[in-house]
Amino acid sequence: MKIALLGYGKMGKAIEALADERGHKVCAVIDNESDWMTKIDDLRRCDVAIDFSMPSCAVENIMKCFNIDVPIVVGTTGWYDQLDAVKEECRQRGQALFVASNFSIGMNIMFALNERLAQLMNGQPDYKVAISETHHIHKLDAPSGTAITLANAISDEIDRYEGWEMSGKEEEDEIPVTSIREGEVPGIHVVTYDSEIDTITLSHSAKSRKGLALGAILAAEYLEDKKGFYTMKELLSL
Repeated sequence: MKIALLGYGKMGKAIEALADERGHKVCAVIDNESDWMTKIDDLRRCDVAIDFSMPSCAVENIMKCFNIDVPIVVGTTGWYDQLDAVKEECRQRGQALFVASNFSIGMNIMFALNERLAQLMNGQPDYKVAISETHHIHKLDAPSGTAITLANAISDEIDRYEGWEMSGKEEEDEIPVTSIREGEVPGIHVVTYDSEIDTITLSHSAKSRKGLALGAILAAEYLEDKKGFYTMKELLSL
């Protein structure tokens, strides 16, 4: 595949390195507005774009790819308040979009475990749930999209929770989420169910960005010859 990278930070570089190993070629790198002006023809010739840019420009990047019929994989988070509208735009225009708050295969298995655990805990009101996430100091959004995905799944399954809020601000019916930013931590997510009797903990710790890069490339491969909106649930048949 010919791949375009939208955003060329540490994730973009990790994807570029792994793409070569899998026999793909990065043919365009767009990292600023000037690049959009000078490299748009390079992007047109690509089979897929992979976006790890910034929350403020993710939706605009998606629309630019839609405009030139380039399928796009998006790992940028912090823009999901517009997700429903973007999905509808994708459907109406017959485009291809793959979105994930986390591309790690292991993390997506944890998503499935998190959902099942929440179903089991719905009838156990003595347990209080909390989520914590730790990332590197360069991450712009807090809480992480991954933590929000975990929290939303829990509130969907447990009747006593109506949503989530940052720890210290939450109401009784909201899941507290704690965000920590330190060093170069790739990502740690912990879901804790605590009662007076015991504690149940579900956690995932990324060792590097390689797992995220691999998942993004697998998503790009999955999009080949497809139209519509996809997530890791479809890719991994979860």
